[in-house]
Amino acid sequence: MTALLGEFIGTAMLIVLGNGVVANVILNKTKGHNSGWIVITLGWAMAVFVGVYIAAPFSGAHLNPAVTIALATAEKFPWQDVPMYIGMQIAGAFTGAVLVWAMYKKHFDETTDAGTILAVYATGPAIRNTFSNLLSEIIGSFVLILGVLYIVSPQNSLGALDALPVALLVLAIGLSLGGTTGYAINPARDLGPRIAHAILPAKYKGSSDWAYAWIPVIGPVIGAVLAVLVMKGLA
Repeated sequence: MTALLGEFIGTAMLIVLGNGVVANVILNKTKGHNSGWIVITLGWAMAVFVGVYIAAPFSGAHLNPAVTIALATAEKFPWQDVPMYIGMQIAGAFTGAVLVWAMYKKHFDETTDAGTILAVYATGPAIRNTFSNLLSEIIGSFVLILGVLYIVSPQNSLGALDALPVALLVLAIGLSLGGTTGYAINPARDLGPRIAHAILPAKYKGSSDWAYAWIPVIGPVIGAVLAVLVMKGLA
């Protein structure tokens, strides 16, 4: 239970700070309105750092179904624990999104564009094309998982301070690869808040875009498995 609670709390913190920085930048009448992509990517990197640092002693700080599946594929995590970890990650992400909604409720009310409201919760493509969008999530997630597997390997690991290089890795992905789909690279990060968007009230809320929602779920899993295969090939 301690490990599962660690996944829940760590993922909730990840979303509170990650979706929180998006809300601060794009919702109307916030102090950070229109402060830009650099603020969003840096905020997300710090969100990863905090979430991983908090959860690491308890659960190993996966906070991402793609990480959990990658570790299980690499035989570094038991497959029987995968469903429970993923369930807590999605629940934590949903809870974090609810807290962001509560924090920014007045600013959601002041924002009339439905697409902007959805963007606080979930990712979406800059140019909608199924193949290109899926490929973007596969590549971004491949880079994430390959980097994570290298960072946490026994010869490179810094222990709890692994949170810092992982955060810098996410910052690099956001800056370099995030412009196409918003770099979900984490099924729970997208699915949990998207469910929250579908449930929570908002004056100008539109569709939760479920037609796109499978891409930030399947893409990261494919990228994660490919990264493991490459690591095994290099071993």
